[in-house]
Amino acid sequence: MQLQSRFPGAASRGAPNPTVAQRLLADVEGLASEITSRAAEIEAGRRAPPDLVETLRSIGVFRMFAPRSHGGLELDLPSALEILGALARIDGSVGWTAMIGSVSAIFMPRLPRETYDEIYRDGPDVIAGGSTQPAGTAEAVVGGFRVSGRWPFASGCQHADWMIGFCVMTEGGKAVPAPAGGAGRPLVRGMLLPACDWQIEDTWRVAGLKGTGSHHITISDLVVPAENFFDLEGGKPCLPGPLYQAVPHLIPLAHGAFTVAMAEGALSDLVALANTGRHQQRAAVRMRDSEIFQYELGRIEADVRAARAFLQVQVASHWRHGLAGTLKGEALLLQGTQANAWLATTCVHIAGACFALGGGSALYEDSPLQRRLRDLQAAAQHAVVHPRVYAGAAKMLLGDPTMSS
Repeated sequence: MQLQSRFPGAASRGAPNPTVAQRLLADVEGLASEITSRAAEIEAGRRAPPDLVETLRSIGVFRMFAPRSHGGLELDLPSALEILGALARIDGSVGWTAMIGSVSAIFMPRLPRETYDEIYRDGPDVIAGGSTQPAGTAEAVVGGFRVSGRWPFASGCQHADWMIGFCVMTEGGKAVPAPAGGAGRPLVRGMLLPACDWQIEDTWRVAGLKGTGSHHITISDLVVPAENFFDLEGGKPCLPGPLYQAVPHLIPLAHGAFTVAMAEGALSDLVALANTGRHQQRAAVRMRDSEIFQYELGRIEADVRAARAFLQVQVASHWRHGLAGTLKGEALLLQGTQANAWLATTCVHIAGACFALGGGSALYEDSPLQRRLRDLQAAAQHAVVHPRVYAGAAKMLLGDPTMSS
């Protein structure tokens, strides 16, 4: 598989050195058999094994979005997403863990430069995690803000070096309102702290993405310096470069790359099952020779190709805007989130169709088809793909005056 075959032209749109991305993609694909053989271990442990995380760190997965000024790769967006997709095609939990741990690097330039430099003081292979839900409160006190909270879905928290949490800013115990235009919402800010400052609650007992270690994390009455806080939506990045200018616009694309790769993986798993020569009970011919199976397989592949093409178009469009410095505004944000919601729904349907064609054998825990379906359904529960995003896109289309372009 060639990198350019999935995101055409990636090497010509801002990549510092195309061979770096190609090398990393080859390293990831070289881990496929090892990761696949450890699927049961990953699910039973409810996290990516520490040695596997360190292998991913050593080959450069967690430096893909880190800036070259601090020793990172700062890959162009299409190339980085293809590498994350390659991991998701191998294993959903590992792909999700790598996505969270690496993409978090685009949040951190919202911090003051001095704080940012401290994070990368020991090198670019920093793993970050946390939660974007505003599940904490931050009250101004001498020395910064007093923070308390309990944040869910902190994927990869057990191996993170730093963790992010979002807080409602309060004054006198009451939420501070957002500036004009905030539609009555409270003022929310993100904060970043070393992993050792957080407590992890063992809560991740779930149906899908079992191996992501997405436990709750907590902080109680900790005074956090003001320089550890950042404004995700309105803040100015402390670094140049298209990866760091429009974080809310890019996050949905990373999620979309994950779901499309998982759907491709489900299709590959189904083809592999058919090519074992499987003959299902009461069927006249082998699975692969059945015209009904062939019809359904061809239809599923068309859906997969459509999802991949949509993702390619959206990533290419956003990246062009990013390079031009025009990736901003509500219209482009809604365009990306709308695409992501459609991709998530479509890819869940693809995984469901593959599971159904797999027959009774797909029910067993050692079947990758049931795991693909569970993982994709879990990913589709994420707030970033909630169907409510379609309403915003519709309002923009209808010329709603409350929506800015």
